[in-house]
Amino acid sequence: MTLPEDRKYAKSHEWVKDLGNAVVEIGLSDYAQNELGDIVFINLPKAGDKLEAGTVFADLESVKAVSDLYSPINGKVIEINEALLANPELINQSPYTAWFIRAEGVIPEDTLLEAKDYEALLN
Repeated sequence: MTLPEDRKYAKSHEWVKDLGNAVVEIGLSDYAQNELGDIVFINLPKAGDKLEAGTVFADLESVKAVSDLYSPINGKVIEINEALLANPELINQSPYTAWFIRAEGVIPEDTLLEAKDYEALLN
């Protein structure tokens, strides 16, 4: 399992990559995609949708389950990854480049984990 150190991780297994200027990418950790199995469908929000930390912003369906995705930030969606709508399997193939949304907003303090702390949580 790989855990890039250039992003932070939610206990609900989403990752957040800071792009600067209060803009982040949000995706799903390698651990989570592996646990879910083959991802066959994703339902993403629309650009402009509001995000509230800790609430569902999207969902995905795998061969094992339907899973909710939780926003790690307070803010709004500025872009969705359209490629995932047609090819959700990209999440399984490359979970750290297959971002779900780009969003702007604020990450609540002390809610995300560094890579080493997320790894400790998984063990």
